[in-house]
Amino acid sequence: MSAAPAPHPADSHDLIRVRGAREHNLKNVSVELPKRRLTVFTGVSGSGKSSLVFSTIAAESQRLINETYSAFVQGFMPSQSRPDVDVLEGLTTAIIVDQERMGANPRSTVGTATDVNAMLRIVFSRLGQPRIGSPNAFSFNVASVSGAGAVTLEKGGKKVKERRSFEILGGMCATCEGRGSVSDFELGELYDADKSLREGALKVPGYSMDGWWGRLFSDLFDMDKPIRDFTEGELDDLLRKEPTKIKVEGVNLTYEGLIPRIQKSMLSKDREAMQPHIRAFVDRAIVFRACPECDGTRLNETARSSKIGGLSIADVCAMQITDLAEWVRGIEDPGMAPLIEKLCDTLDSFVQIGLGYLSLDRPTGTLSGGESQRTKMIRHLGSPITDATYVFDEPSVGLHPHDIQRMNQLLLKLRDKGNTVLVVEHKPEMIAIADHVVDLGPRAGTDGGEICFEGTVDGLRASGTLTGKHLDDRARLKDSVRSSTGTIEVRGADRHNLRGIDVDVPLGVLCAITGVAGSGKSTLIHGYVSNREGVVAVDQGAIKGSRRSNPATYTGLLDPVRTAFAKANGVKPALFSANSEGACPECKGAGIIYTDLGMMATMESVCQVCDGKRYDAEVLQYTLGGKSIAEVLDLSIAEAHEFFSAPESKIPKAAKILDRLVDVGIGYIKLGQPLSTLSGGERQRLKLAIHMIEDADVYVLDEPTTGLHLADVEQLLGLLDRLVDAGKSVIVIEHHQAVMAHADWIIDLGPGAGQQGGTVVFEGSPRSLVEDGSTLTGRHLAEYVGA
Repeated sequence: MSAAPAPHPADSHDLIRVRGAREHNLKNVSVELPKRRLTVFTGVSGSGKSSLVFSTIAAESQRLINETYSAFVQGFMPSQSRPDVDVLEGLTTAIIVDQERMGANPRSTVGTATDVNAMLRIVFSRLGQPRIGSPNAFSFNVASVSGAGAVTLEKGGKKVKERRSFEILGGMCATCEGRGSVSDFELGELYDADKSLREGALKVPGYSMDGWWGRLFSDLFDMDKPIRDFTEGELDDLLRKEPTKIKVEGVNLTYEGLIPRIQKSMLSKDREAMQPHIRAFVDRAIVFRACPECDGTRLNETARSSKIGGLSIADVCAMQITDLAEWVRGIEDPGMAPLIEKLCDTLDSFVQIGLGYLSLDRPTGTLSGGESQRTKMIRHLGSPITDATYVFDEPSVGLHPHDIQRMNQLLLKLRDKGNTVLVVEHKPEMIAIADHVVDLGPRAGTDGGEICFEGTVDGLRASGTLTGKHLDDRARLKDSVRSSTGTIEVRGADRHNLRGIDVDVPLGVLCAITGVAGSGKSTLIHGYVSNREGVVAVDQGAIKGSRRSNPATYTGLLDPVRTAFAKANGVKPALFSANSEGACPECKGAGIIYTDLGMMATMESVCQVCDGKRYDAEVLQYTLGGKSIAEVLDLSIAEAHEFFSAPESKIPKAAKILDRLVDVGIGYIKLGQPLSTLSGGERQRLKLAIHMIEDADVYVLDEPTTGLHLADVEQLLGLLDRLVDAGKSVIVIEHHQAVMAHADWIIDLGPGAGQQGGTVVFEGSPRSLVEDGSTLTGRHLAEYVGA
């Protein structure tokens, strides 16, 4: 579908030149990239693609742009150090369109994130009847405020002060403060009514009665009285008391009821940034429901009263974007024509990019990684900017094969406007449109970081690299499929766009849930299957952690390791924590010294006291199986698996965790490698491994092929087979045809997205789906397997 690639530019001004790149695992990489062309970067997950594209090229472009601002302005920007590279020439402005979620800020919606809401507010402020005020009167982020204040005026040559009243009209619903929902607390999840405080009645994380909390509570309550015997006043103080200063044992402390404290310390945070045990508690203890005052629209009654053609701004924001685009075209007002045209263009971009099924009031925190990435693209599709460098991170994520064709057209459109397009990608359909390919490898981690091939797609196919060998891989339909051992019955599923569907999800098999983006797959599975007992769901949520987080800490592996070290050496486990007593006193366990240079980027240097090992020298004298704790953390997962299985250093609990990490194909990653250096695919598989450690009957995996190289997909299928053969049930929400072909059963939703989806269009084996040929999924699978 791509136009014939243009000749490779010979002029050095038409090249982005990289010399000696050494970020993360890059091994002194040098490469020349043609400008105003589409270059795809390939290679296994962890081979160095993101290190070259994002951490080197894009990062340096953004740093240089930031340096053009004054020192005062730079003081408000995040500091960026120069990437570890010798030469970077020919850079243009980099626009990064990555898979990072758009944030779970409760005030952020698809409409606010793309400025469509801002345009609609102007339209309603000019054309809405009755007229109620400025665009802010239609904003759920602006509260109505009235009051009075003094103003200074000049009268008769003298300055006089007068008191004037004022009113700022905003659209925010006062009850929910523009959030659209209010929270209720399940009191049974906050405390056990049959227990006393001393017996551990409180279920809220962090409330231990052994420390200061116990002393504080004993000053206010009868510690031995069961909660159910508390008076109404005592229970109100326990749950809702406003911050109150009291003195305990001569120390001034502040007491605050459980509910306001939870609201401030937990509910104010991004859910994805919470620690897993905090997130689990919040999910259990707090129920969100639509605000009764605004019915979830976020807007006050005044904002909802102004209408165009009988519809309020809340009504149109709730419409499917395909329908909204049609409604906007019906507005006829000469004075508003330029704004209406811009609004129509933006809404058409949603449809063109395959997101026409969304509504503007959809919270950005509910978008998948792929939906977030495409929503970010909306701003750029209509931009008149040319000669920029657009950088994409696996734009095929979340896309059905049918939608990948549309994404390809959009990437080519950006290129044809005179821009340089750099794409990190695994899907053969997207690699096929490249003008230029850079293949990194040959493997991952320390075995990667090299340029294995540069050239055309045909050249890659004949190159003999891992990517070249697998580029034309096609899974075949299985001759026989497993039979189900039972079913999960779903009846009358009607959330979001689901149309009251009935479906039986088979157990004891590998079941694939397919359909175009927005057809209802995630709603069906996460809404009606994932929340059942014995089911473990691995969603697309990102792994978040500090610079100190690594696979050993994230998986819980370090806990049994610290205990074993302590037992072997007769000391405390806390000594073997770089975040506690065992930390190097110079770098406080970070391994790196950070020097603030004011307006310049913060300088990082390896701690000279511990040589980056993070631990105090005394701690490193203690060993287990001949290795110090720092040496253990420097092992790869595969090496650690062997180490902790050996008789002299055997730790069964650690070996079990490492079993799963090796199973998901990340054996090359070091135990102490910071999570911030892992690629998206590596993080996804790390998360998968964690959930596989849990003893579940049913595993639900949401697009497990995300970030996987063609060669790794086969390993994933082998892992899924082992789970099913061990008596587990595996349900995958997937777009990858190799997974579809390998499934025992397929449930295909559609036929389209949004209002055009929400029904089951096929149930049966992959072979039957291909033979049926009536659905989009069936036709693309048939093409893939060559049927």
